[in-house]
Amino acid sequence: MTLDRETGPLPAVEAGIVHLRTALALAAAHVPVLPLREGKVPFGNCRACAGGACGGRPHMKTAGDCRCPAVCHGWAAATTDAALIASSAWARAWQQAGAVAYHPGGAGLTVVDLDNAQAVAWARETLPVTRTVRTTRGEHWLYRGAVRSANSVRSGVDIKSRMAYARWLGPGIGTMAELPSAVRALVEGEETTPARGRVVSSVPERAVWDAAVATGCRHTERYVRTGLERGVDMVRSRTESGAGSQAFGVARFLSAQHAQCPGPCGLDAMGWQIIAAAVSVGVPQAYAQRAVTNGLSTGMGRTA
Repeated sequence: MTLDRETGPLPAVEAGIVHLRTALALAAAHVPVLPLREGKVPFGNCRACAGGACGGRPHMKTAGDCRCPAVCHGWAAATTDAALIASSAWARAWQQAGAVAYHPGGAGLTVVDLDNAQAVAWARETLPVTRTVRTTRGEHWLYRGAVRSANSVRSGVDIKSRMAYARWLGPGIGTMAELPSAVRALVEGEETTPARGRVVSSVPERAVWDAAVATGCRHTERYVRTGLERGVDMVRSRTESGAGSQAFGVARFLSAQHAQCPGPCGLDAMGWQIIAAAVSVGVPQAYAQRAVTNGLSTGMGRTA
């Protein structure tokens, strides 16, 4: 629900009109936009586009031939076409919209999404001053220039640019700076697609997890092994991209399961198995180790 600063919550229809007006204004400034549902997520694909049956948008990672006028394919639906934005095909989405999103890469921008106070503090110490936008939990730092998007490049930090969307929360304050090398270094070359039959780096042999290293764990051995095996399989399935981010997510989830254990639970051994899985599909070892270390710390309620 959208809030009017003077009168309180706006009815859904009025809120939709406000979102549509915002979207049209952004499109006029050459910023590609799309509506978001409640919960800050894109609208789902229509039946014709479900399951990739339509081939996808031509500008997605895998080029397709979809010309569907509906709000399909998440970030790839973003457009500056005012006629399409205000069309009947998008009307129902605006009536149900909870927010407006934009595609930073399509506008030649990168958003450094800082999700907590620690991440904001890191940015203030590390990155050049630029335009900032307050969010519900932290800040968005906007830079001129586009790069590959990546989640969890460090604890509480996501990079949103190409193939991603960011919620529109206002123009922000400050002068926008050029994208610094420090941000590019967070995403460029960290996840690669390996050549057939080889990996980018290798992990030295380490002991795998077993109950002998988990004398203070409150879970059964079967429970731990099942969760770890599923997590490792999820990382190994990301053969094209995203294995590093998946490794972070798996490490965070698994460590959170042990946050209430008296310990030790053998998290280091689990971590090395996740790292090895990421390396096996082409993630450089240094990045995999950093992602998993951050994930384990975040899951236990610490910040890396």
